[in-house]
Amino acid sequence: MRSRIIPVLLLKNAGLYKTRKFRDDVYIGDPINAVRIFNEKEVDELAFLSIEAARSGGDPDLETLKNIAGECFMPLAYGGGIKSSEMVREILAIGIEKIIINSAGWTDPALIPHLTEHFGSSTIVGSIDVKRSWTGREQVMIHGGQEKVASSPEDWARELERRGVGEIMINAIDRDGEMIGYDLDLVRRIAAAVSVPVIAAGGASSIDDLKSAVIDAGASAAAAGALFVFQGKHRAVLITYPSSAERDGF
Repeated sequence: MRSRIIPVLLLKNAGLYKTRKFRDDVYIGDPINAVRIFNEKEVDELAFLSIEAARSGGDPDLETLKNIAGECFMPLAYGGGIKSSEMVREILAIGIEKIIINSAGWTDPALIPHLTEHFGSSTIVGSIDVKRSWTGREQVMIHGGQEKVASSPEDWARELERRGVGEIMINAIDRDGEMIGYDLDLVRRIAAAVSVPVIAAGGASSIDDLKSAVIDAGASAAAAGALFVFQGKHRAVLITYPSSAERDGF
């Protein structure tokens, strides 16, 4: 069975954006158009994250999500601003299969166990954003990379697993949008720390990077943003996805 390759797309003001190191938001188009192209390319799974809701703690834009889900032919995940089971129920009802939880997992310790009990572990993805300080120390961040919390990435991954998440997404903030390759050491340590599937994110620049995350670092899936929406050194917007032949071997 092939490992999943997951485009991660960022929402802001109902538009599609891309960041670098969780900053410098650049508008890249209409999310519906992107979904239609990814449909044609038979993408494994698609994830949308609201950078607005993640930063401000605001609610998900249900109207935009409804429009996206109505066009999407592949499994769809959403994260950003999730704070309650009622919110999750509304999002699942419009056709989104997985919910990605980041900040609320830290600020409301009871939320993830409650969600996994009601909706099942396979529905809930625990997301961990990691940033390096100027001294090189790893810091787990919440609220769109704006606030650090007192935990190591490995300890937080183990706690998320204990609370019942079905998967963990690990994202290296310093590599976000930079297209310099994954932090394979970080991915490897998280994959070794937990028994649930791990999704590598942050920094992919090529098919080889995707393969390395899976084959060398032990991830179950490889996620990327810039790799699938930009082309060339001038970062022209072009929606792409690996062909079946390019994916052989992982």
